[in-house]
This record gives sequence, C-alpha cells and structure tokens, in this order.
Amino acid sequence: MNLGYACINMTLSGQKPKVTTNRSMIKKTFNEKGLNYAGELGMLNAADLSKILKWNVQNGIKCFRLSSEFFPWASEYNFKDLPQYARIKTLLAGAGNYAKQNGLRLTSHPGPFNVLVSPREHVVENTITDLRIHGEIFDMLGLSRTPYNKINIHCNGVYGDKISAMDRFCKNFEKLPESVQTRLTVENDDKASMYSVKDLMYIHERIGIPIVFDYHHHKFCTGDLSEQEALELALSTWPKDITPIVHYSESKMLHEGNEKLKPQAHSDYINSIPDTYGNDVDIMVEAKAKELSILPFINSNKCEYSGLLRTSSYETL
Repeated sequence: MNLGYACINMTLSGQKPKVTTNRSMIKKTFNEKGLNYAGELGMLNAADLSKILKWNVQNGIKCFRLSSEFFPWASEYNFKDLPQYARIKTLLAGAGNYAKQNGLRLTSHPGPFNVLVSPREHVVENTITDLRIHGEIFDMLGLSRTPYNKINIHCNGVYGDKISAMDRFCKNFEKLPESVQTRLTVENDDKASMYSVKDLMYIHERIGIPIVFDYHHHKFCTGDLSEQEALELALSTWPKDITPIVHYSESKMLHEGNEKLKPQAHSDYINSIPDTYGNDVDIMVEAKAKELSILPFINSNKCEYSGLLRTSSYETL
C-alpha cells in the first residue's frame, strides 16, 4: 500500500523560488504574449516536476497526482507548436523515467467541466479536447497506457435520466484517443442524486473502465451498499495485474466542529488511514495540506500499511 497526494507540494511551493507545476496566466496575457510565453511557463512546470518527484521519493511518497494546469491554455495550440517543445519533451521524458525507475505512480484528475454525459455537443467536444491533452502529456512522460497511470473523471451530471446519461458517456468514450481510453477511470460522487459505485457498474460493464472508490464521497451516495461492499465492488472492476487506487479524505466540518461548513468539504489533515478490509490498494489522500497530511503516517513507526490497520489520530503521531 502506498500513499499519495495531489498536485501541489506545500513544502517546495513555500520556498523561494517556489517549486510548482501549475504556473498559468489569464487569457488576456496569453493573447498578448502568445505561444512563446505559454511554452516558457510549461517548460518551468516540466522542470519543477522532476524536483517534486525527487522530493517525494526521498520522503517515501510513492503516488502523486499531476496538476491539470501544466500547460496554460493548452486547448488553444498543439504542443509541437511551442518554441520550447523539444526541451519540454526532454524534461517530461526524464521525469517519467525517474518515476518509473523509483516506483512512483503518477495519475491525474481532470476538472469537473469534463462531462462525457452531457447532451450538449460543444461540452463533449471540449471534454474530449481536455482529456486528449492529458493523454498527450502522459505519453510525453512515457507513462503506461493502463489505469495504473489513471486519468480519472466523474460523470458530472444526470440530466434527468442516469441510464441515458451513462449511455452518452459510453458513446462518447469511443470518440476518445487510445491514450485516454486505456487510462480512463470513473469515480463515485458525493451527492445522493448522483452516481454511486453501484450506478457506475453500468459504465464498467459496457466499456470496461475501472471504478475509483472514494471513501468520503460514499458517505453521501451509498447506493445502499456498505463501505466494504462498495469498495470491493469498485476493486473488482480493476485489471488483476494493476493495484487499484482509491481516494480518501475527511470532513472539514467534523474536523473543525463547524456546522456551517458543507460536510463534503475536505479537511486540511486526516486522522486515520482508511480500512481497506484486507485489500491491497494505493491511497490518494485528498487533504488540503497535501504532503503534510500524509508524512506523519509515512514517518511513524506506528503505521504499517496493512489493509486492516486504522492508525492513531494525527495529534498523537
């Protein structure tokens, strides 16, 4: 079992100069400065990715979610048109090789505007474009075209009929390039009106993509399954030769005792590692403090990554 965090390394981003992979710009700046500046930012992001990966390996962190803001306004150009393309490609290939040599699992989670279930053609077209960009970046990194290096999305809409919406998901899946199809996963939601693991089995049975189980989301959308039942149903959709990855977070409302907060909101830290009921999984921790939220569990002698373990509270580590 390996732990991971998402997108931003709080330790390195707090340094001067900061180390980050999400340098971006507003559309006005892109229109004024064009491809050369977009390429400069992308090249800096690519260079800093290697620094973050090395820090992760040095600190025992073996899973990392890549930022979806790697290349500013990437939908407006082809990567090969960037003046710095050759250098960027070299930097990304180096980062990907380092990740593979050190057993570091890289994934991504494109944003909620990606909606393959949408009945609106332009929304689907924009979704396909964004997912294609993620697939191209993963290919430049040299990552496997398997769910081990997942590109994970939600359905992000019901439109009055879940089955019809999921049918559109499956139909539009066929329009995706192979670089995306082979890596795509779908995740359960945190609203009762949305998609539970049980609902998403319809998509899995149609097109075969794995389901990513989110512990926190399941609390709000159970599909009448227990946590263990939903987890193991999701795990059953993964290829036998790939360790499934799950998402874990805790409620900010419960951590702070503030009932004005939405219970779905993620806390800064976590108090425990989730029960995996004896199953071997990797865990992506979606806490706001990023790597700082998982270091206590990695560094503590009390934490052995066995499936049935629940750790002590964060304060006691």
